[in-house]
Amino acid sequence: MKNPEKEIKKWWNLASEYYQIEISKDKMDDVHYGPFGSSEKKLHLLGDIKKKRILELGCGAGQVSIALAKEGGVCTGIDISEKQIAKAIKNAKSEGVNVNFVIMPFSSIKKLLKTKFDIVISVMALQYCYNLKKLFADVNNLLNANGLFIFSLEHPFYLSINPNNLKLTEKYSLEGLKKDKSDTGEYIYFHRKLSTIINFLVSSGFSLENVLEPIEKPDKIWGVGYRMALVNRLGPTIIFKSIKKK
Repeated sequence: MKNPEKEIKKWWNLASEYYQIEISKDKMDDVHYGPFGSSEKKLHLLGDIKKKRILELGCGAGQVSIALAKEGGVCTGIDISEKQIAKAIKNAKSEGVNVNFVIMPFSSIKKLLKTKFDIVISVMALQYCYNLKKLFADVNNLLNANGLFIFSLEHPFYLSINPNNLKLTEKYSLEGLKKDKSDTGEYIYFHRKLSTIINFLVSSGFSLENVLEPIEKPDKIWGVGYRMALVNRLGPTIIFKSIKKK
């Protein structure tokens, strides 16, 4: 596929309204890290964020950035989808906070280099990044010394198992572009092994501080469409906390 970002943008513009109504629930009181994946108020990964400059990658309708702005963070959120950003701007206005929302693909974050950030965060979005190694290097350049990079993903193991019969249906070791179907049509994402993700982080100048695989039930925010037979054995969300090396 010559231009995966174009296809990803097209799908998210189509899926935006459905996603916000059926999946995301517009919860803007906390950072919810993913399906059954707990929240910032319970995990305490970010620390004190007052007056910290924060960049959110793949911000969607802005729920994470808005929640962090309420806690005193100076937030910027980027997303490839115009419809998601439009929703984010409306959400920020209705919640009474200031967030700088920008329509931007992952491949263009170098344009933000004039600003240095204390924290870069991404929630369930980086599986839509086709060049993760480059993105990690760009994130490192955007961060201040000892800056935090925290992101969550759909767990690569979870995506390799059929939730109906609990059998392995995908080759975990076979990385690259994958296709799946949703209520809003076919979409693409990128499957990577855990070792690949960790090695990309380390080679980009990060120190990996923590990897979390929480399973918190029930999940009233993200829990739509998940088979509990699989969730009870393997949570859908994995969270990485890393720090930029000096």
